Amino acid sequence: MKEVLHLTQDTFQKEVKDFEGVALVDFWAPWCGPCQMLGPIIDDLVGEFDGVKICKVNVDEQGELAQEYEIMSIPCIHIFKNGEIVETLIGAQAKESYRAAIQKHI
Repeated sequence: MKEVLHLTQDTFQKEVKDFEGVALVDFWAPWCGPCQMLGPIIDDLVGEFDGVKICKVNVDEQGELAQEYEIMSIPCIHIFKNGEIVETLIGAQAKESYRAAIQKHI
């Protein structure tokens, strides 16, 4: 069964930037209410798309990544394609918004 990948500074390069394909990355924090509401939606997306990586970055634990990607508010979702950001969604949104964003880039 596919699972959400919990990324660190050490794994981000390999799993997202070097990945030839689409990756959704959820920048979040445990104290963030909207992030907690979004969690089950992100979990549900894992099995919906073959070849698409669904990832999370805890901004409290991975401050360097949050800085590098200029995360100013959370939840912040970046959709990457072939290692480049192709779309950004800020704030908790309906599952269909994330599904459509992924679909657009695969």
